[in-house]
Amino acid sequence: MKKFVLDNGVRFIYKYREGEITSFSIGLEAGANSEDGYNLGVAHALEHMVFKGTKTKSEDEINKDCDRLFGFNNAMTNFPYVIYYGTITNDDFYEGLRLYGDIILNPSLKETGFKEEISVILEECREWKEDLDQLCEDEVFYNSFSKRRIKEIIIGTEESIKNITIDELKRFYNEFYISTNLVVSVVTSIPLEDVYDKIYEVFGKITKKVNKKLPLNITYEDNKKGTFEKEILGFKGSKIIFVYDISHLNIEEIEALKLFNMWFGEGVSSKLYDEIRSKNGLAYDVGSYIKNEKGIKEFIIYCSSSKENILKVSHLIKRVKRESLEFSKIISHENFNLLKKRLKLKRALDLEKSIVLANRLTIYEIMYSDCSILEDELLEKIFVDIDLVEKTINKILKEDTIQILK
Repeated sequence: MKKFVLDNGVRFIYKYREGEITSFSIGLEAGANSEDGYNLGVAHALEHMVFKGTKTKSEDEINKDCDRLFGFNNAMTNFPYVIYYGTITNDDFYEGLRLYGDIILNPSLKETGFKEEISVILEECREWKEDLDQLCEDEVFYNSFSKRRIKEIIIGTEESIKNITIDELKRFYNEFYISTNLVVSVVTSIPLEDVYDKIYEVFGKITKKVNKKLPLNITYEDNKKGTFEKEILGFKGSKIIFVYDISHLNIEEIEALKLFNMWFGEGVSSKLYDEIRSKNGLAYDVGSYIKNEKGIKEFIIYCSSSKENILKVSHLIKRVKRESLEFSKIISHENFNLLKKRLKLKRALDLEKSIVLANRLTIYEIMYSDCSILEDELLEKIFVDIDLVEKTINKILKEDTIQILK
């Protein structure tokens, strides 16, 4: 992997991978975290609107070119970032890069089609709420915080979406879609020199601009402790999640938490799965995951069960969590090394797809200002032992913040 910074501040990351396809990811720290002073959802609305046309191409021409050139392409807005990405043949790489460069650097942002796209986003907002797993997470974030952006969903509320204007999109674009905030990652077998030349042709000549707000300094807020419940009309089951703040953990502690999570909540041999599903038959879906994205940073335990069993599940999760705090007494060095092996394999499989690798390089560069952390993880350069795992989980798994849907 090689990283370059162009004269105008654009960061270019190159990763060689043998093959006939190229994947690239173009990203900016211009996600929902950046919306201070704007209507909620403006970052996501802008991601939609850049595809509505550029100064030289109509929306129809963009759509046809995307289908003609790409095997897969998409865009996504998260709290810390927005990314535009795709996979293309090596022969078409330059044309695809120019197309995406045009979309990102030269959007027309006209009133034409704006109301229709806002209607599309409002439909997306309504459908978002129909995903009960997502709703459970959204509800706990809403109840846990007073000021943090994750209190509301990424795409905004229906009210805030309706209040977004074209002029507001242009203001957000001019503030955050700038050279020093732009990261381009390319995973390909095309020689570095050729790719660098194409990157420079598309992105190297834009005017250098600096936003003193960047990188964003996120102020984290302690989770409100307690249990929150919400009744869902027509829902016959029940869902529960526990969340714990991890914003104060360093890189080594996050790595320790990832190893713990492999043992605690990932896979059919995990402690949660064994105790709640295999031994007690209380749930079909149970586990845990880590959201270490800038502006989120939470460890989450989840379970779906019946209404009559949800309190039993809650008590059992608390018991398993409590017993896990003595991690060093539970796990042998042999089994700990197996956890490391599993985590390494999982990462390797995850990054086997070139588009995933391209996205991850861009995201790591945006969130940590250092994409090399991704390679450090793969090569196991971040040292973690059993004692650090135990210290880390005792640091975070204290008081519970719980959300129940029923």
